[in-house]
Amino acid sequence: MTVLPLAVAALPRLDRFASASRRLPPWLVSWLQVCPLAFVLVVLFALPTLLFVVVSFWDYDRTGIYPAFVLDNYRDLLTTPATIRVYLSSLVFAVIAWAITLFLGFNIAHFLIFHVRSAAVRTLLFLLCAIPFWTSGIIRTIAWIPFLGRNGAFNQIVMGLGLTSKPLDFLLFSSFAVIVTYVNLFTLLMVGPIANSMAKIDPALIEAARDAGASRWRIMVEVIIPLSKTGIALGSILVFTQVMGDFFVVKQMSGGQSASIVSTLATEIQAMQYPPAAASAVVLVIFVALMVAGMMRIVDVRKELVK
Repeated sequence: MTVLPLAVAALPRLDRFASASRRLPPWLVSWLQVCPLAFVLVVLFALPTLLFVVVSFWDYDRTGIYPAFVLDNYRDLLTTPATIRVYLSSLVFAVIAWAITLFLGFNIAHFLIFHVRSAAVRTLLFLLCAIPFWTSGIIRTIAWIPFLGRNGAFNQIVMGLGLTSKPLDFLLFSSFAVIVTYVNLFTLLMVGPIANSMAKIDPALIEAARDAGASRWRIMVEVIIPLSKTGIALGSILVFTQVMGDFFVVKQMSGGQSASIVSTLATEIQAMQYPPAAASAVVLVIFVALMVAGMMRIVDVRKELVK
């Protein structure tokens, strides 16, 4: 009974606040709106990035780090064969995982949007795809170990069917296990953006192409794929950055036979070699930023999203 009088009493204050905001210049209103986000980005992203850029040029030894301006950290990083192999290994994992998740994600999204007529059923199927992703990625990664192991479920199945007489050793602690885990972890990141782009396609365009005699393949290549390029680009960026920034999957599923850029960086941090670790972080950020910029050059995501 006391809520209504309080609300009525607050109305004049709200009116005064609204009138005061209308008197402010538009540019000041815009700056006030963007300030909270800008503060978060500056404090949590820009300043830490500036810090490890500065530290990447410092000198170090076994006893500590020393403010200086030396290029030895970058020289050692870019000329060491082992580091180059790690970067190439991470890039290969990223490209393979991207290709497989793109193929699976595109087909799953195409089925959900164009073959499931009921919106309720489509939502239900999408939720069923998303339910495994409600659990921790670490748990989903470790769950593959008993399934792919030498005495795991998959080997027991194929041996029980008579497809092989001995367990398959390549399934676990190998590059194959790393790729399988990446696909399991990141396929949904490709499904969501592509399905969102496909949902915006006017069905009349597909009907018109079909009436004009276009085959199913031609409709896919000339209508659906071009109109889904924004979702493909966004999904590709999400998958690529996740794989390049991974640490746990490579370490756990390769059995130490493969390494990632982040695992090398973590090893340097544990050894308190902060300047070379900072240099590795700078190179990783630049490398990923260049790859993302290349994707953005192919598809202008900002332009497509405002349509």
